[in-house]
Amino acid sequence: MALQTIVIATIRPWNIKRFKGWKPPSGYRKVLIERKEDLTYERLRKLDPAYVFFPHWSWLIPADIFENFNCILFHMTDLPFGRGGSPMQNLIVRGVYKTKVSAIKLEAGLDTGPVYLKKPLDLSKGSAQELFEKLSALCFSMAKEIIAKKLKPKAQIGTPVIFKRRSPEESAIPTNLTPRQLYDFIRMLDAEGYPHAFTRHGEYLVEFTQAKLDDQIVTAKATFTKPKK
Repeated sequence: MALQTIVIATIRPWNIKRFKGWKPPSGYRKVLIERKEDLTYERLRKLDPAYVFFPHWSWLIPADIFENFNCILFHMTDLPFGRGGSPMQNLIVRGVYKTKVSAIKLEAGLDTGPVYLKKPLDLSKGSAQELFEKLSALCFSMAKEIIAKKLKPKAQIGTPVIFKRRSPEESAIPTNLTPRQLYDFIRMLDAEGYPHAFTRHGEYLVEFTQAKLDDQIVTAKATFTKPKK
């Protein structure tokens, strides 16, 4: 009996690393897509996947893909609360540390699809990098459960709350933050490929990483660079 195909489409290195060690349920084989140009209707038609999972994807997915294949994405909020961009940062900056990861069927609306499964996730400590790696493990575990149990999605329930995708300029550290808020602000941006929390000192751009909070004292690594004119 031929194996059915599971496609994992992701661009983040922590997901790609986890994909390599991930074992799909019996009867399935896995295929990785990590480039925008490789996610096409023609390629998926040849692969004929039973599922296409999106642990982390930064581009719009064409309608001919989600309308013809079983596409499932993962969103770091308890949907319909927190539809939209930058969910981790939007949660932490609001002081929301307990969330759920929602696995939803992809459709035309932004994060509006029916839900296959939700799992809790704690955002109270750790850098964004550490939290993304924690999220990665959860997403791959949820994918396996969806496949093994042949779960069916159910419509979202509740009043939608929409998040706006954060811009790089919003990584500038605000004034008048409490120590906890400052610690959260630095750590929520501390991940590979993300604009780190920053301030300016004269001609220097000062970026902060590796934040720690101890008895209301925040320590962090500061990197000074002089932007090229």
